[in-house]
Amino acid sequence: LVYITLFFFSPIGSVLLQFQFPSIHKSTEETEREMAWLTRFLTAVVFLAMGVVFSPETFGSNSKTFNAPKLSMYLKLAHLLSYSTAWGASLWVTFIGGIIMFKNLPRHQFGNLQSKMFPAYFSMVGICCATSVAAFAYLHPWKSAETSERYQLGFLISAFAFNLANLFVFTPMTIELMKQRHKVERESNIGEEVGWSKNVEVAKVNPKLAAMNKKFGMIHGLSSLANILAFGSLAMHSWYLAGKLNL
Repeated sequence: LVYITLFFFSPIGSVLLQFQFPSIHKSTEETEREMAWLTRFLTAVVFLAMGVVFSPETFGSNSKTFNAPKLSMYLKLAHLLSYSTAWGASLWVTFIGGIIMFKNLPRHQFGNLQSKMFPAYFSMVGICCATSVAAFAYLHPWKSAETSERYQLGFLISAFAFNLANLFVFTPMTIELMKQRHKVERESNIGEEVGWSKNVEVAKVNPKLAAMNKKFGMIHGLSSLANILAFGSLAMHSWYLAGKLNL
């Protein structure tokens, strides 16, 4: 079953399906990109399912019989995958991807890319944090939880709250201010360069741009602060998880 699934969602399988059932495939570049994403996603799901099937919890080390995983095991898996996804995405966007893009892309192009990426980023991290909160709260009910577990739940809730603040408050404001500043900068024929040097020079003689920079910097700073606090909250939970691992 696994090999059949992998075949049909592989590039060869996709081509054969398109040949046999052309009505279910659109010959557009957008559809091809969607199919490529779906192929990668379903491949990951298949390998995850294989990991579940062949885990010690499913087949006991001293038994050849099948044991259905308990609900708690699924919740632990959901918590681990959601947490690690949120942590990895935050690490990459905050400390690696964003810096590389800023240093190599024209500033307006960089800003436009960020305006598309950050809503998706905060949505994904928010969903992951919500999943982790729900799973952890179910596994450790508040009334019976130890003090350390209550702290961990607080860290996860904090990360979720900071991401919501970014998603619904700071990011929309930052994007709107960015668009306004881009308009002012285009009037001064700047924005297509890499880095801030020309913006700083023009702002010295353009009060409108200087005021726009100040307002944008304040809102962007609050957004960055919320993102760092969310990342820090997740970082504090990592030590707790490490102590629970049995490798």
